[in-house]
Amino acid sequence: MDQAWIRSGCSNKRYSAQRYECFYADPVWLLNGLFVEQDELSMAHRHAIAAAVAAFSPSVVVDYGGGFGTLARLIAAALPQAAVEICDPYPPQYGVEASRDYPNLGYVNELTPCRYDVLVCTDVLEHVFDPLALLAQLIQAVRPGGHLFIANCFYPVIACHLPCTFHLRYSFDLFASLMGLTPLGACVGSHARVYLRSSSVLPPWPVIRSLELLSKALFPALLALRNGYKLLRGRSLQLDF
Repeated sequence: MDQAWIRSGCSNKRYSAQRYECFYADPVWLLNGLFVEQDELSMAHRHAIAAAVAAFSPSVVVDYGGGFGTLARLIAAALPQAAVEICDPYPPQYGVEASRDYPNLGYVNELTPCRYDVLVCTDVLEHVFDPLALLAQLIQAVRPGGHLFIANCFYPVIACHLPCTFHLRYSFDLFASLMGLTPLGACVGSHARVYLRSSSVLPPWPVIRSLELLSKALFPALLALRNGYKLLRGRSLQLDF
């Protein structure tokens, strides 16, 4: 995947719509989707999320950045009476074709404000240069009282995980709360967290942007403290042993 990123001429410091479109159209994403559907742990996470979404008995669900459509197809199968949508800036042809086997599932070009009972967004925000602006759009798409399942990986696992997002590893729930979400905890059996849209107030952007700068400034120190703690704890365990 990193080779596809380099081949597309992408940078994690400068956004280029043309280069990003080239990257997300690369065949490596087809391989990634096929791998996910064969990987036991990846599928276990998706089954857990689909079951948790179904437990809310929603009428309208959207998977933002759903790409290959694996999770959305599981949700569509679990909720045959619900309308399930996939909103993806770069919809893969395989996913579009596979969704046709589910009469209640389809791709859409954009989110509709206050339309969805449940929104799912897994492993997306670490790929965008302004994740807080996108988060606000996702929240606005959910009706008040609705739920969001969000999974993030703010770590340098692959090149397309942007360093400008990594500070949210420690501050994401703060920004989610400022935007009207109430954290409900982890989605059991998965890497997602569940949020309730408990308020429909407009985000206080001056406050959010100021705190974003502070979060970015503090991130290196927080990371160093955490790494130091892990090192000391590891030495302590070795001595105990």
